[in-house]
Amino acid sequence: QVQLVESGGGLVQAGGSLRLSCAVSGRTFRSYTMGWFRQAPGKERELVGISWGGSSTLYANSVKGRFTISRDNAKNTVYLQMNSLKPEDTAVYYCAADSRSRFVTASKDYDYWGQGTQVTVSS
Repeated sequence: QVQLVESGGGLVQAGGSLRLSCAVSGRTFRSYTMGWFRQAPGKERELVGISWGGSSTLYANSVKGRFTISRDNAKNTVYLQMNSLKPEDTAVYYCAADSRSRFVTASKDYDYWGQGTQVTVSS
């Protein structure tokens, strides 16, 4: 069973930065496609970005140039570095894993999910 544990959320002022971490159990982490999603109150869960194929990344237009996904395969951990945060980035952030290593951007295609971590950006 694959487990994902997130950390790093919190309260930050607009323009600030946070780094989220997602520790993943499982011996084949390096092959997983890892996604970051977020869900704001009253809104649907949306894609933030994904890491797949070892070193490739893709980002939603709303975060492109501000957020960066990286992974440390030795630590079985994926990170989401968030810079220049805006109040509209306020949401619960989730990491997710696709064990079939596909290029997938829809939440329904991910097998495993973390518990979520709250990010609040004040204006």
